[in-house]
Amino acid sequence: MRLKDKIAIITGAGSGIGRATAKLFAREGAKVVASDIFTEGCQETINMIKSSGGEAIMVKADVSRADQVQAMVNATLEAFGQINILFNNAGIELSALITETSEEDWDRIMNTNLKGIFLCSKYTIPEMIKVGGGSIINTASIAGLVGFNNLGAYNASKGGVVILTKNMAIDYAHYNIRVNCICPGAIETSMMERILEMWGGNIEAIKQQFVALHPIGRLGKPEDIAYAALYLASDESSFVTGSALVVDGGYTAR
Repeated sequence: MRLKDKIAIITGAGSGIGRATAKLFAREGAKVVASDIFTEGCQETINMIKSSGGEAIMVKADVSRADQVQAMVNATLEAFGQINILFNNAGIELSALITETSEEDWDRIMNTNLKGIFLCSKYTIPEMIKVGGGSIINTASIAGLVGFNNLGAYNASKGGVVILTKNMAIDYAHYNIRVNCICPGAIETSMMERILEMWGGNIEAIKQQFVALHPIGRLGKPEDIAYAALYLASDESSFVTGSALVVDGGYTAR
């Protein structure tokens, strides 16, 4: 098992990439703390893990709130005594031109997608230092590397994730804490469906247009990102830090 006896916090674990990663980490021997602001989906993730013989607990948390992040970390320590892996995966979307983006919506995107990573890392890193190191994985996006129509706030938040990842990798390398991010392409999740709906028109036709932009000939699946996260969480990536791992079926290779 690649994560045997590791303790992993996964945010946004109630669906999509977070759920797929939580299940995979558990199968690979990790004890999982699955966190989400929506408890119903998160409890379903916990049930899936336990039915397969894994060990996991659920902690409801809004990653944009310092008090709730601290409570999540404390709950992890109470249950398992330490933290070895943090997968900062919670995120939200917004499709709008900058001129049509309200200040409230801008703040909402930044607070979840970027501030959430800051807060979770801030309160987890000291615990990783105590046990001699760890791995932090952040969910960025190819939208943090290239621009997309009508995704100004989302683009900005994910670009911030990429550069924050590099900063933390430098600042905490001497503590044996590795920090990397994953830049997914178009992944078949509920978030992607919501973005397509925001754009309007025939959703299936738009989806096929996306498929055509991927040389590999399909959209990604949550499990594609989960396996990338597993590599970055495991000791197999012991010399990898500060990287932005692109998992996009060749989209950005064009």
